[in-house]
Amino acid sequence: MQYKTIDIQRALNRHEPSFAIAEDGIMGPETEAAISVFKGKRGLQRRPLIGPITLSLLFPGEADPDDPKISLTDGVPWVNELARHMHWHEERDNAKLREWLKSDGATLGDPAVYPWCGDAMQTAIRLTLPDEPFPGDLGRNPYWARNWALFGEESPLAYGAMITLVRGKGGHIGTAVGFDKKAKRIRLRGGNQSNSINDTWIDGRSVSSGGRVLAIRKPKTYTKPLPPIPLMNSHGEVISTNEA
Repeated sequence: MQYKTIDIQRALNRHEPSFAIAEDGIMGPETEAAISVFKGKRGLQRRPLIGPITLSLLFPGEADPDDPKISLTDGVPWVNELARHMHWHEERDNAKLREWLKSDGATLGDPAVYPWCGDAMQTAIRLTLPDEPFPGDLGRNPYWARNWALFGEESPLAYGAMITLVRGKGGHIGTAVGFDKKAKRIRLRGGNQSNSINDTWIDGRSVSSGGRVLAIRKPKTYTKPLPPIPLMNSHGEVISTNEA
């Protein structure tokens, strides 16, 4: 049995009317936060990962947690892949993080030693879009974050777009999951952010406008349009300047 994001949103609102999340079919931060709370209240790990057990709790009597065919059919795959490992820390979760980073067949090395934002993004893309080309310098060294400015093709800001940032000499790479239009800040999901995989706010202005955004790109082999970027409010939130 297969479910769509809008089915999940409707079920979350049925189970927890206080959530009142938008039923828009976009697996954005609001929906992911509701999933985490829903799972935590039922004794599961608070992660925005949707699997058979979570689906069986959302759809009791309908979804069988032992059915291998039960799945969520939509969402942006590389964003979902990062969500599967949210809050994994380079020291606390070092062993399993290292296993994941090399699961695509290559890795930079120990994330507690090396800057690994490029490694995390390469792993998420390779596992979900195995035919995506890595051209030129990006193919030669995907761990150097600024090389991700060569990835895919140019894109407007959208949910799942790749954001290459200026950070020292090497830069930073993550994927957009939210936007504060008034403050021009992007909610960025990626690795090596506070030494873990998580979401953080960054200055969403381009380098030419005094900000940090070097490029906004999307994969060439992902044929669906990227969903609209969820609008959020970053007031009172910490704005990252170096993702350390």
